[in-house]
Amino acid sequence: MSNSAKSQNSGWAKKTIKFLWIAFVAGVFGFILFVWMVSVNFLGLFGALPDFKALENPESELASELYSSDGLLLGTYFRENRTPVTYEELAPNLVDALIATEDIRFEEHSGIDFQAMARVFVKSILLGQDAGGGSTLSQQTAKNLFKTRTEESQGALSSIPGLRMLIIKTKEWIVATQLEKAYTKNEILTLYLNTSEFGSNAYGIKTASQTFFNKDPDELAIQESAVLVGLFKAPSYYSPVYNPDNALRRRNTVLGQMKNYGYITETTFDSLRQLPIELDYRVANQNQGLATYLREIIKADLLQWTRENLKSDGSTYDLFGDGLKIYTTVDSRMQRYAEEAVTEHMAELQEKFYDEMGSRDPWVDNNNRVIPNFIENAVKRTEAYRLLKNQYGNNTDSIEVKLNEKKRMTIFSWDGEIDTLMSTMDSLRYYKKLLQAGFMSMDPATGHIKAWVGGLDHKYFKFDHVKRGKRQPGSTFKPFVYAAAIENGYSPCYSVVDQPVEVYIPGQPAWSPANADGKFSYEKMTIRRAMAQSVNSITAYMMKKLSPKIVVETARRLGVTSDLEEVPSLALGVNDVSIFEMVGAFGTFVNKGEHTTPFYIDRIEDKNGNVIQQFTPRKRPAMSEEHAYLMTYMLRGGFEESGGTSLGVPYDLREGNELGGKTGTTQNASDGWYIGISKDLVSGTWVGGDDRAIHFRSWISGQGGRTARPIWVKYMTKVYADKSLGYTKGPFPRPERPLSIEIDCDVYEQESQRFADFDYDADKNDF
Repeated sequence: MSNSAKSQNSGWAKKTIKFLWIAFVAGVFGFILFVWMVSVNFLGLFGALPDFKALENPESELASELYSSDGLLLGTYFRENRTPVTYEELAPNLVDALIATEDIRFEEHSGIDFQAMARVFVKSILLGQDAGGGSTLSQQTAKNLFKTRTEESQGALSSIPGLRMLIIKTKEWIVATQLEKAYTKNEILTLYLNTSEFGSNAYGIKTASQTFFNKDPDELAIQESAVLVGLFKAPSYYSPVYNPDNALRRRNTVLGQMKNYGYITETTFDSLRQLPIELDYRVANQNQGLATYLREIIKADLLQWTRENLKSDGSTYDLFGDGLKIYTTVDSRMQRYAEEAVTEHMAELQEKFYDEMGSRDPWVDNNNRVIPNFIENAVKRTEAYRLLKNQYGNNTDSIEVKLNEKKRMTIFSWDGEIDTLMSTMDSLRYYKKLLQAGFMSMDPATGHIKAWVGGLDHKYFKFDHVKRGKRQPGSTFKPFVYAAAIENGYSPCYSVVDQPVEVYIPGQPAWSPANADGKFSYEKMTIRRAMAQSVNSITAYMMKKLSPKIVVETARRLGVTSDLEEVPSLALGVNDVSIFEMVGAFGTFVNKGEHTTPFYIDRIEDKNGNVIQQFTPRKRPAMSEEHAYLMTYMLRGGFEESGGTSLGVPYDLREGNELGGKTGTTQNASDGWYIGISKDLVSGTWVGGDDRAIHFRSWISGQGGRTARPIWVKYMTKVYADKSLGYTKGPFPRPERPLSIEIDCDVYEQESQRFADFDYDADKNDF
């Protein structure tokens, strides 16, 4: 080659090298400029990055948690079901599995793994091979925390294909390096696990480990940790619930990575890879766990609270994302006993109801005749009918066809869920035959609600029968009549004759109630015994002497908040009330005349444990201490007087104990009630059909002593048996000052008998 040719080649080579250097420098400078423009969101072209404050205090949605008074997690409120953990709460094998699979050089890089990026570039881009991802755990944490791939994070240039992903990756690089400066490696790893999605409505490692294995993260076995780490690649595709074969392969891949990098031995790997995936799968929802009905009641109250209370910065609280901790007054042990008592008794009672009903329908009128078209009319009040009505309008034939169309469904039964074929009409007819129940127990001194059972099963029956449901209380209202009598100077030993009583109402027929058995004994008895035996005639007589107005005022003062009519029949409980207010009102008797409004939220804390609000009992004087004690003496009559409606309570419960109680049954036995009191607890229960027309055919079978009282008995028996609760038997505390009247009614009756013959006025029913 000539010298001129060599000179030309040398000049071309120099130019090429110079061009490459210029291109390289320009590329580096251009990339630096590009990174800078992304970091400042130049001209709004790239989308904003989180500011330093957001990096220091990253926000992610946290579930708010509801706790019992004894520290048990009752449930959560969330959009994303996430509860954070600390690094110390993670199993070491979980950390090993994560690093081995997702970022083996996690401890070495500063947010960006250039070696991994080079590997991805060469294998994936140049050679077309699958080299896996090049993202570090820091980058993935940035993606989780700041939603770098959502539309809200994009700028004007993000619509350009190819450029969008480059911008996203650049943002994640920038944020990852900033995270590395703001946090330790352990903190970044914990942030990643707390913010990742695992499928099955599980966000964060704590919820995931509880959902799939019913364990906390520090309890996970190696193979269980491998399953959860495997979900990061694709939560749905590798779901151990919906794609178990894929999950098994992915788990073994994670175990293989742990073996490759020395976290487990070859022997351990060979042993673990042979194991099947054993799940204890429990997706969190409001139909599972304890106090399901109360959790829904509390949710409504908390939503109201968030609307009325602001944070220090003026923003509103978010129940479903702020990670609030709500501590209730409910004791988880007592709640469990209450739920067991309801379940055990109602399963037995339903069988008795079926046996008495036989092949007949239970919806009957006052003459025990089956109500025609009952189900056809009832279905028109359902959501299913409303939707069909919107779809088909006045085309009743189409609506009827759809209502009677068989479809697969799962129904509730006391023998467990049943998968079956039923139409809407069939299922409504089935469910209308089921008896319902509600139960509440409270500490009368503090107002703390200890147990709340709103129904049979929240999954199938959403309606709460403790606070939202109101029914006629029957004779459980009678103590308010006698409380008014006590306050107006009548002694528990005051005697009245059991005979017909007529109360005249202007413009209406005289009201003259019969006794439950339809008979009058024409014997005199104390009002304590009359209340114990639930004698209607004597209660009506006392109402006549006092006036409905006085009784209404007394009931209101004691804690009944529902509408009450000032009519004589109010004495027998004709106005609808709730278990919630009845238990609160009876609590006034036990609490020495001071009414304490029942409540169930003790305090609310923010996610950092700072108390936002402490709730205190709302108390007010309602009656004197002496009068309150006399009412506990009156209520004890059900256990102590001849013919008392609580004498059927087992002796083991009554032995060495003072108890009070009142049964209640409506006229057609559609509602059965029992309110029971001890020195420490007031508890009430209601049992009946969803509809008032549904009831036992026999009034005897449907009375509160048979339908409702057994629930209270079972509950109290369980409570006393659990010594850890601290509830003991014993007498009601007497007032500090001596009583102003004699309450030994046996002596009182003997004294009054000497002059009863010539002092008794048959017309006035008085002595």
